[in-house]
Amino acid sequence: MAHVSRLAALRRREFLKRASALSVAGTAAPWALQLAAINEAAAATAPGDYKALVCLFLYGGNDHGNTLVPYDAASHQLYSTIRQTLATPRDQLAATALTPSVALPDGRQMALAPTMTGLKPVFDAGRLAVMLNIGTLMQPTTLAQYKAGNVPLPPKLFSHNDQQSLWQSSNPEGAISGWGGRLGDQFLSSNGNATFSCINISGNAVYMAGKQAVQYQMNSGGAVAINGVTRTLFGSQACSDALRTLVTGERSHWMEAELNRVTARSITAQSTISSALSNITLQTPFETGSLAAQLQMVARLIGARQALGASRQVFFVSLGGFDLHDLLVNQHPGLLGSVGNAMASFDAALQELGVAQNVTTFTASDFGRTLSSNGDGSDHGWGSYHFVMGGAVKGGRFYGQLPSVSVGGPDDVGQGRLLPTTSVDQLAATLARWMGVSATDLPLVLPGIVNFDQKDLGFMTV
Repeated sequence: MAHVSRLAALRRREFLKRASALSVAGTAAPWALQLAAINEAAAATAPGDYKALVCLFLYGGNDHGNTLVPYDAASHQLYSTIRQTLATPRDQLAATALTPSVALPDGRQMALAPTMTGLKPVFDAGRLAVMLNIGTLMQPTTLAQYKAGNVPLPPKLFSHNDQQSLWQSSNPEGAISGWGGRLGDQFLSSNGNATFSCINISGNAVYMAGKQAVQYQMNSGGAVAINGVTRTLFGSQACSDALRTLVTGERSHWMEAELNRVTARSITAQSTISSALSNITLQTPFETGSLAAQLQMVARLIGARQALGASRQVFFVSLGGFDLHDLLVNQHPGLLGSVGNAMASFDAALQELGVAQNVTTFTASDFGRTLSSNGDGSDHGWGSYHFVMGGAVKGGRFYGQLPSVSVGGPDDVGQGRLLPTTSVDQLAATLARWMGVSATDLPLVLPGIVNFDQKDLGFMTV
């Protein structure tokens, strides 16, 4: 019995420890009350100071080779020879060929996929940058070191779940916190309502889980309500009131009490979100589709930032379907069109709201893919190309090292799989510093950044 009692006590302490993290905004917790006082002080000293980071995750491993395509004649010929039927014809790329402010080496040119025309004006306006050959790394790694196996490598390369987790958390599948959530940890005390520090519009993602911050999940239609509480139940207000009392009232059992407290917080958060959004209407059009709807909701939430008491926020949106071992030519252009159009509308919406300088969006994905064709698609790779967008981005140019267009070349670990020359940690560290994380606290968000000498890639303004 003593053992059972001790176990119960341990479980209770662990439950309360986690519940404390879940209830950072709970009005019943003394610590949360102290936090609220700190928030008021912070808000008073930094009026109008707002920054947000938006992660757009492309689930399945985006084919970077057809997202940004070699455009100069010599490189395109090499690309076409390797990709064969997967290659985008050069004459289809003229409208999306990019002219960066800093020329690429050796006269090389790149073009966006033809369906990403919406992003071309954003790049030309200097609000979109391209990250070249970026991926998960434990430390800077050469091809010789990779082949010799004498440096630590990201575990379980080419595995969807593990590489998604490494991109989002710096750890393989099973990680319990991500760098977006750990960013949220840093800014809980800056927000008037800590519940809205990390908002996920697409479902659960380890990227948004902090050690204290908890992702607030909603969908593109708004916060999810408990219908029987927010409206009459069986046509009866009395029934609705009874249900509210049942799920939020005081309880003597500690577990029931915590459950009801979390439920009460959820009801309050839904009410706060719904009220804040009711005053935000955007003139910027968004096309139909899941990703566009998610980014439209993020834009509206940013528009409601003052009502939500937000000073620093992290958002997560996503689009799936990129694991195109087959039908790449048929399906990939449409997916990229959805990404390009949704990002372009989001950029326009942020300008409409007057916060383009305050919001930075970046794309991420499991991994890049092979440059070689498998006949109908491409297979799992490693390094990739990604976008960073926002008014504070030093855009209109490429960052990182442009890989050769080859199979068996100096960047290739097999079948045109790129060995990354820029790490996700370096990208994340640059964004974290822009958000306001101090150099001292950076390892709290990104423990692996200590393995990289260059911690700021230089693509953000101060």
